[in-house]
Amino acid sequence: MLTYTVEDGWPEDTSRVVVDGLAAFNAAHGSVPSEQKLAVLALDDDQSVVGGLLGRTDHGWFYVGWLWVCDGLRGQGVGVQLMDRAEAVARQRGCHAAHLTTLEFQARTFYERCGYSVFGTLEDYPRPYRRYFMKKDLVPKDP
Repeated sequence: MLTYTVEDGWPEDTSRVVVDGLAAFNAAHGSVPSEQKLAVLALDDDQSVVGGLLGRTDHGWFYVGWLWVCDGLRGQGVGVQLMDRAEAVARQRGCHAAHLTTLEFQARTFYERCGYSVFGTLEDYPRPYRRYFMKKDLVPKDP
């Protein structure tokens, strides 16, 4: 007989069982994780972080997790520089494409200017906004 519990949070010992179990299942199907984290930072003269991109590469894809530029530097190309540098590293790591999500009130048009396109939308996330799923090819596709 099974029993079920509900936890607030992810207890380390039991969450490790779930993660390891899924990793073993995926490996049996040829999906071996190769995740590497990536941070690209913009620093001012005082070496304070005024912008940054945090992401990861895995399975030939680059995921842009967080991109932030301080208010005083927005619209001056800092975000583009962060994206360009991160995408260059992703290519060096063998990534063929990139993906990210952004909310309706965030930076969809910025990402579109960087070459990303919407491939999915989640309505009411958070309500009343939309969440956009976006992707970009980092290398040309085979003909």
